[in-house]
Amino acid sequence: MTRIIVITSGKGGVGKTTVTANLGMALAKIGSQVALVDADFGLRNLDLLLGLENRIVYTAVEVLARECRLEQALVKDKRQPNLVLLPASQNRTKDAVSPEQMKLLVNALAQRYKYVLIDSPAGIENGFKNATAPAKEALIVTTPEIAAVRDADRVVGLLEAQGIKRIHLIVNRIRPAMVRVDDMMSVEDVQELLAIPLIGIIPDDERVIVSTNRGEPLVLSSENSSLATVAFENIARRLEGETVEFLDLDSPNDNIFSRLRRLLWTKIL
Repeated sequence: MTRIIVITSGKGGVGKTTVTANLGMALAKIGSQVALVDADFGLRNLDLLLGLENRIVYTAVEVLARECRLEQALVKDKRQPNLVLLPASQNRTKDAVSPEQMKLLVNALAQRYKYVLIDSPAGIENGFKNATAPAKEALIVTTPEIAAVRDADRVVGLLEAQGIKRIHLIVNRIRPAMVRVDDMMSVEDVQELLAIPLIGIIPDDERVIVSTNRGEPLVLSSENSSLATVAFENIARRLEGETVEFLDLDSPNDNIFSRLRRLLWTKIL
């Protein structure tokens, strides 16, 4: 069975596109065939985060206009052969595509890919309607800020009204140190307000920004794995049905000074 999942939030700037790129790549790394769909017509960014912007020839709009075949518009990732991108058009508005047309595109992809991840634009207007129309499941991405959580709550209600019942929560950019001193909402606070099951907690990490600017999803980094990388990989494993414990982000950072103290204490003993 193909999993058609929309990644949405309502509010802009919470990390939907970053989650889409990294989660898609993480699923591809563990052997799943993945198609990523950029539903942000007019303001596409998913291709940039994947580093595929220079390889786009056709977009979803040309497919619908029958100016090319679907296969011609799919951009294959040379680093990960299990992943393809169906890009949005930058020179068209969100009205260029209808919900029914999105269903046709996504259903065609569902014939060949195990996962179809749809990157939803910000807001709850036409772009949101297009992105959610073909979806069977949803991942709600929010940061632990009251405005983002309120918008996420509104989106949960809209998704449920559309008959999408399988909805999970991803809390992005959590800062444990701020949570400990009550300067940031905790994951539990967000869960209590939204009342949907949690599938991922992603810590705030500067390396996400670096990887975005490089056009290389963090999960592909050849450098030492970060907690954010592990968090994305764990979400992929949970989608695959594995039982994976959530990362313990409440413990203080294991810096060089704490390691030295433990080493000295061991020698004394």
